[in-house]
Amino acid sequence: MNMTHYMQLLADNQPWNLLIFMAIPIVLAETLAITELYILFTRKFDGFVYHLNRFSGTTVGLYFIGVIGYLMTTAVVPITKNHEWRTVIDVIAVGSYLIGGLPLIWIALQEFGFVNKALDQMGKLKIHAICVALFLVFGHIAMITGMLDPSLLGYKGSDVHQMTGGAGYEQCDPAMHSQMMQMHQQMMGDMTPEQMKQMQKQMPMTGGNMPMGNSGHTH
Repeated sequence: MNMTHYMQLLADNQPWNLLIFMAIPIVLAETLAITELYILFTRKFDGFVYHLNRFSGTTVGLYFIGVIGYLMTTAVVPITKNHEWRTVIDVIAVGSYLIGGLPLIWIALQEFGFVNKALDQMGKLKIHAICVALFLVFGHIAMITGMLDPSLLGYKGSDVHQMTGGAGYEQCDPAMHSQMMQMHQQMMGDMTPEQMKQMQKQMPMTGGNMPMGNSGHTH
């Protein structure tokens, strides 16, 4: 199965990529969402939950600034230049992940007082809730499309060796097989009957039976 770049990113360098690009931002965003609901219902703009909400919003926003900057320079730009996108599925998966971080960055900007200065506490909290909802929507789009196989839209991997389903061996190149058979037949033609008998006795893995034709070569 072929993978999108999104899924390949999470699968590589285990478990660090999974922690950096999935676990940490998801934990911070979920903490932000849960504390948002608590504050909306209780209207308590002080105490531990309120400060945890502000900490989560600030931290996850700053975190995504670093993540987006890193992925844009090391993945998105090189992949685009080299025309290596694995169909539109790949573009949607990676794009949705990056876009999902923008609402969280907006929350951090609000917490630092750069935007929405005229809003009261409830107004800012509503902006928080909207931004979290947008993050969840784009985040789930990224996860769903990221798990799809790009070959559904015609992508073909660059792997040379294709493993046969459940056979436990690689397919042999026909040209290589023909060359091997010619060498085998030439070798057998140059041997005397006594040499053949002696070689058969030295082959315990095949039960003393040397393959004499195509039946001994599995494909």
